Amino acid sequence: MYLTRHATPGGPRWARDGHYLPASFNLRLALELPAAAARELLAVLPAGEPATDPPLAPLEPEQEVWASGVTYLRSRDARIAESLVKDVYDLVYEAERPELFFKAAGWRVAGPGEPIRVRRDSAWNVPEPELVVVFTRTLEIVGYTAGNDVSSRSIEGANPLYLPQAKIYDGATALGPGILIHESSEFLALPIRLVIRRGDAVIFTGETSTAQMKRSPDDLVRWLGRELAFPWGGFLMTGTGIVPPDDFTLQPGDCVQITVGQLTLENAVI
Repeated sequence: MYLTRHATPGGPRWARDGHYLPASFNLRLALELPAAAARELLAVLPAGEPATDPPLAPLEPEQEVWASGVTYLRSRDARIAESLVKDVYDLVYEAERPELFFKAAGWRVAGPGEPIRVRRDSAWNVPEPELVVVFTRTLEIVGYTAGNDVSSRSIEGANPLYLPQAKIYDGATALGPGILIHESSEFLALPIRLVIRRGDAVIFTGETSTAQMKRSPDDLVRWLGRELAFPWGGFLMTGTGIVPPDDFTLQPGDCVQITVGQLTLENAVI
């Protein structure tokens, strides 16, 4: 089952497997329920005409996107290399408690084909391709989408306390193209691929798998929800295992293509 959100003349509207759901449907209605009930609701909703309008980011404006850090060994090594305060990344990689942080409100998130940005006050900026899990009010994962956690490595590298500025700014989050409804056990070995084009040339490619994650998505969601309620469900970026070389930085005009499992998200940098 595959959910997409579209910009129709009458306003945003959800679709299931390429056909519009009732205009009254809101993703919050499903994610307020336990996982089994959410899947059942999504399966029985009547579907109508084909969804042909432009796609939007697959979440509601009031829903939240959170993120995880240092969940892959490659990410730990990259953070240690960039940082003037190196031991914090090694410690969090080995610790029981993960690194979790707020990334974006739904209304700030770019969808497929929409632009992303790099900070103008940062000289070193990278995309971070990530599995993004979708979870219910009861902290049960019901599906996934692809995400880009655009980051300013020079800012975070100068001081880990600058992480909010390195991670949260206009155009720093992209999700899409839709939500694939899955059981959480199916995330154990999803391939992830990053392709960056500049003009007619491919300037970087990288691949990894969620099998390389230090922590499971379920564990990350449980930690996120320990003392924090998500009455409308939420979205959690689960960290990156693909890091471009130190001499690479995103530039306006670059095209970033991220594939997670069966889903491909593409955005241009402005």
